[in-house]
Amino acid sequence: MSKVCQITGKHVITGNSVSHSNHKTKRTFAPNLQDRRYYIPEEKKWVSLRVSASGMRTISKIGIQEALKRAKAKGFLSA
Repeated sequence: MSKVCQITGKHVITGNSVSHSNHKTKRTFAPNLQDRRYYIPEEKKWVSLRVSASGMRTISKIGIQEALKRAKAKGFLSA
């Protein structure tokens, strides 16, 4: 599975792990992704999404229908 939020588009980024001696090695920062199912009452169906914690807050604030519409417009969600 890809590590990309289907609502916000957050994805893995890279950076450095810095030790006490200031030695730097590459590491990755993954988003906090969860697999969730949301019910869309207008269409009377369930949809499964891979969303980040901030994506879940977005859905709570604006609603699943509006969040899906914005995600499709930005290209984060296919279909």
